[in-house]
Amino acid sequence: MNNVSILLPLGSSDAASLAPFADLVRKTTATRLWQGQALGIETHQAFAYLAGQGYRIPTGTCVTLIGLRHPFEAALQSRSLAAVTGHDMVYGVGTGAAEFVRSVRRRSYASPLAAIEEYVEIVRALLAGEQVDRAGLYHEMHGALTPLDHPPVALGLGVLRPGMARLAGEIADVAITWMTPVPYLRDVLLPALRGGGRAPRVVSVVHAATAAPGRDPHQVVLNATHEHLSAPHYTAMLRLAGLKVHHTQPSVGSRVLLRSGTFLYGSPAEIAEGIRAYHRAGVDEVVVNTAGVALTDGLPAAEADLFAILENC
Repeated sequence: MNNVSILLPLGSSDAASLAPFADLVRKTTATRLWQGQALGIETHQAFAYLAGQGYRIPTGTCVTLIGLRHPFEAALQSRSLAAVTGHDMVYGVGTGAAEFVRSVRRRSYASPLAAIEEYVEIVRALLAGEQVDRAGLYHEMHGALTPLDHPPVALGLGVLRPGMARLAGEIADVAITWMTPVPYLRDVLLPALRGGGRAPRVVSVVHAATAAPGRDPHQVVLNATHEHLSAPHYTAMLRLAGLKVHHTQPSVGSRVLLRSGTFLYGSPAEIAEGIRAYHRAGVDEVVVNTAGVALTDGLPAAEADLFAILENC
């Protein structure tokens, strides 16, 4: 099977609880440890803490939000993580919901594509050791990073719809999807991605939970996806994929995700087969997300699910 990785299932407020998931990467076939935009322990600091505890493993962000970090800081943080872990890292970025963008920079991006393009181009130039002199619509940078030897940093874009997929095909090293159905990936996003000429790797974050005795699958799915199913830009993507969802009805949307197989639920072997479907569609790396289990049954249960799934992969 192609690469399978794991996602830290919660933005934890307890650093010690992160270690078992880093240990899974170190002791199993998992390729990389990923984390999205954490609002508990901040993502970069969580990975740095784990490296300090001896977990020097490959890491990736899926995704951090550009409104929280100037491109200079982004380049500095990402190369620092590569240096302290001793491994290449994937620095994935996204704009986030318009409401969030307004909360941190007064107004949303008139063109999210332009904002991301400027950001990634500045970060890439800084990581390459270049002097940057750019005053764009959304980001400005005049200067350069001091030299530092470090493993490579791959720049990733969060991709939900064809416009961002086309841009990722032009400027990104990695395209990162979240909660995207296999047919939509295969028939819509990947063709758009391949038109850009850069041929980025494709990473898909996929929700999963094993069918355990007494576990209510609908509650697990709702706990895992409520936030994203309440966001108009995520439900718009799912409607493009043919799923009948609306951001005002996340409980209905969670059942649609379960029925459609977008949320993988079943035995570890059945989940592994669902992961293979993503690989057959053209995905290079699947990141297994057991956040629903963590929120419903606790972190040890989420860790146990990941171990069982990885064994079957």
